[in-house]
Amino acid sequence: MQSASEAAIMGEGAISPSKKEEDVSKRFLSIAAALAACVLVGQGAQAKTLEDILKEKGVITEADYKEVTKSKPIDYKLGKGFTFTSADEKFQLSVGGRTQFRYTYFDTDRNTSTVLDYSKFEAKRIRLIFQGYAYTKDLTYKIEIDPSVLAQAEARGGLLDCFLNYKVMDELQFLVGQTKVKYGYTMIQADANLMFVDRVPWIGKMVPGYELGAFAYGKVANGLMDYALSVTNGDGQTNGASTNHNAFAARMAFSPLGAMANDEPDLAISKKPVFTVGANYLYNNLNTAENYATYGTWATTPAVGWNNNRDIHNYGVDAHFKWMGLALQAEGLFSQGTSKAAGAYKRCAVGWYGQAGYMVTPKIGLAFRYSQFDPDRGRGNDLESEQIGSVSYYFDKHNLKLQGDVANLHTQRGAAGPTDDMQFRAQVQLVF
Repeated sequence: MQSASEAAIMGEGAISPSKKEEDVSKRFLSIAAALAACVLVGQGAQAKTLEDILKEKGVITEADYKEVTKSKPIDYKLGKGFTFTSADEKFQLSVGGRTQFRYTYFDTDRNTSTVLDYSKFEAKRIRLIFQGYAYTKDLTYKIEIDPSVLAQAEARGGLLDCFLNYKVMDELQFLVGQTKVKYGYTMIQADANLMFVDRVPWIGKMVPGYELGAFAYGKVANGLMDYALSVTNGDGQTNGASTNHNAFAARMAFSPLGAMANDEPDLAISKKPVFTVGANYLYNNLNTAENYATYGTWATTPAVGWNNNRDIHNYGVDAHFKWMGLALQAEGLFSQGTSKAAGAYKRCAVGWYGQAGYMVTPKIGLAFRYSQFDPDRGRGNDLESEQIGSVSYYFDKHNLKLQGDVANLHTQRGAAGPTDDMQFRAQVQLVF
């Protein structure tokens, strides 16, 4: 016990030895944690931090752990990038990105003057991502750009996510700006998280991509059910035509056995089965040459795109199952619209796919997919199908992976007869 004389010597505003020791201990832990973080940035951020190890061994308490792991002015996390946080922790900015470099060899079955075999290297996707929060952690923002697309003459597709998001609660969030319309499960899944080099080849003809508008969404009962509603321009990515109509979309999904990640493979090797089933709807109305997405402007012979169509109703259902490294996924999509041109021709399109993947080891995954697309149910001899197999090596899950796939692309071409084109692709992805 401290004596009266010792108290007098220390003075009223002095700090006791025990308090000094506590402050020194916290400073030591903070400095050690910061140094450990710097080392881990150079060696790979997947290793445990010093504070994690000390907590596991019981060297520090839960209170000490929270003290040294609170927001740092500068931090790095693989997949999120470098994070800068203000001293009062009211503002935060993370800067990261990802790259996909691809090689494709295409062996066509047509051999015409306009369609030839090709061998091509490309920087398929280069993304720079800026995200964080302002004033409160409930007000978040994100800007995602593709510099390679921005450098092109038609740079409209270079701006992807660009929005403000406010979280009222898990069950209700509001977003304004540009992001993906929540319609079409495979489009909702990030292209960085696939079992194949890319999605089904026809998906952009039936599903819109990024749109400008207002969104409301949320998760109920810890993710057992989630929903999304939106009203957007309906004109395609980074585009707002001067029209008096908008697009409306709604989606609902259920995960009865618990929330599950919506990336395609079962990288976690789930110990218990999990699955989700979803349904979505989209309404749109397009003028001639209004939509700048593949969804609105795609055409074959005869032209069968959705531009200059009114009352375009789109419906979709999907299911996704994971267990012990096995991942099964299927989706069906239906679209219908009426031409504004003379004759009011009604057009219907149907597309579906089914795929299965299995993690042979925690690093190696195999997958197979079959898809089919009928661009116009009212016409014959125009069916498209795909049979594709892939192998993936996950060095560090989706953060660093190497993928290759081989596909047969079958297309019925009316009187010209069907063709079977072979496609060989290899792709490396790095998320930083």
